[in-house]
Amino acid sequence: MKTRIALAQLNVTVGDFAGNVAKIVDAARRAHHDGAKLLIAPELALSGYPPEDLLLRPAFYRASAGALFELAAQLKAFPGLRVIVGHPHREHDETHNNAPIPRGVPPVDTYNAASLIVDGEIVGTYLKQDLPNAEVFDEKRYFASDPKPFVFDLDGVRYGVVICEDAWHASAAQLAKAAGAQVLLIPNGSPFHLNKESVRFDILRARIRETGMPMVYVNLVGGQDELIFDGGSFVLDAEGQIVAKMAQFEEDIGFVEFDGTTPVRAAIASDQSQEAQVYRALVVGVRDYIGKNGFPGVIIGLSGGVDSALVLAVACDALGPERVRAVMMPSRYTADISTTDAREMAARVGVKYDEIAIAPMFEAFRGALADEFKDRAEDATEENIQARIRGTLLMALSNKFGSLVLTTGNKSEMAVGYCTLYGDMAGGFAVIKDIAKTLVYKVCHYRNQTDAYGRRDVIPERILTRAPSAELRENQTDQDSLPPYEVLDAIMRMYMEEDRSLAEIVAAGYSPDDVKRVTRLIKINEYKRRQAPIGIRVTHRAFGRDWRYPITSRFTEPLA
Repeated sequence: MKTRIALAQLNVTVGDFAGNVAKIVDAARRAHHDGAKLLIAPELALSGYPPEDLLLRPAFYRASAGALFELAAQLKAFPGLRVIVGHPHREHDETHNNAPIPRGVPPVDTYNAASLIVDGEIVGTYLKQDLPNAEVFDEKRYFASDPKPFVFDLDGVRYGVVICEDAWHASAAQLAKAAGAQVLLIPNGSPFHLNKESVRFDILRARIRETGMPMVYVNLVGGQDELIFDGGSFVLDAEGQIVAKMAQFEEDIGFVEFDGTTPVRAAIASDQSQEAQVYRALVVGVRDYIGKNGFPGVIIGLSGGVDSALVLAVACDALGPERVRAVMMPSRYTADISTTDAREMAARVGVKYDEIAIAPMFEAFRGALADEFKDRAEDATEENIQARIRGTLLMALSNKFGSLVLTTGNKSEMAVGYCTLYGDMAGGFAVIKDIAKTLVYKVCHYRNQTDAYGRRDVIPERILTRAPSAELRENQTDQDSLPPYEVLDAIMRMYMEEDRSLAEIVAAGYSPDDVKRVTRLIKINEYKRRQAPIGIRVTHRAFGRDWRYPITSRFTEPLA
């Protein structure tokens, strides 16, 4: 007998129980209409993922329980359809129902769960067994685990349920198989980073080799603060071959048929290049951060340089040009070609564009500080004053019009502190803070070559070919005070993302002086990064929730 299964690749919002219920019901309506007998929603689809410390509030669990019963009631409209939905779960009794959830001790009655709903009834609940506690995950802070399998029958086939991290370890799948499971269903809240898709396939194929079971993997899609969920839901047969795969970064409902325990080949979305994945992640991140938080639009300080050009392109593709405003703030050091290129870029994408000269304000600052700075040469202080003037102007426009300022600093700059507190770091969302400078150029070239967002060549070619500069003093370029970006980015990647030792980095061919310099700058600029706005994560380790180095530290790693 053939069984049609629907994969609900949903973009939900943390804490929006009513909205998330509506999304799941809409998915169920489509699944039922198209003849599916089973619908799988992602991990914690009911509450949104990750809820973080909302999970320490009993009221959150009560709201989740109420939403689950409301969802079940609405699903009565689709008789015979089985729905698996992820949700936070707290065991309710007279002792615990209203009690605060203690912090700093392992929880004993709160779980990351997935329930099976049939004809308005919750017929069973699975509790997640393996709780991730590395990188951006800290589920052991919130949840207990329960090593019990959950298996149910449908059309003569036994389906087992495990949740996300459970599939990255052998035990949960083996317990499901021991309980009679023939097919494994895996709701996920798996955030994107580069090469994550291939890692997922490798992990799931290992489980298939161990159990011989085909697997259905259903992932969230959308942005939640700095995390991006890329969807890419898929089905693997008992040989580990891809028989169905949904598109990344798109909310949709996919379908696959099982002939007994064998999945029948269905639509397989094409693979995307690394640059395409990064760009789409940035677009989704901006769209959802602005949309889910209710901002009317964004403001960007446009410099005529490559970083602000990329941020402007992303913002327009995410929100539409009518919700984007660009402001050029030239100084006496701004090259004419920078102003020309900024105007051209704004015209190509069709945004509101303004110019506000900062020279009068800069001279006013210099005059006010003249006595204090007497007999002292100009240095980075005067450069930073210009950046802070620009930051103040952008924040003033943000306050007046309600639009959020998008900052334009990249990961290379954030790593070594090539940025100004309360200046170019001022804003609400850091779009490219996890994009190394060398990757910035690659992503810009991708955007100019694709018509996925309409017009190609939105970034003027000269922006991509001229030497990068902060333009805060005469004839300045970034490489005056930094190693070449190819060197800086490689050292940063090995030290910060891969946790390689200094000796290993030197052994890889980089000069001891460059290694010491870059890693020292990473260390001493931690205080700046702690004050930076959050931004989109695209690597497996970003400056943010998975980078936890002390500001106050006297440890210095030796080169050998």
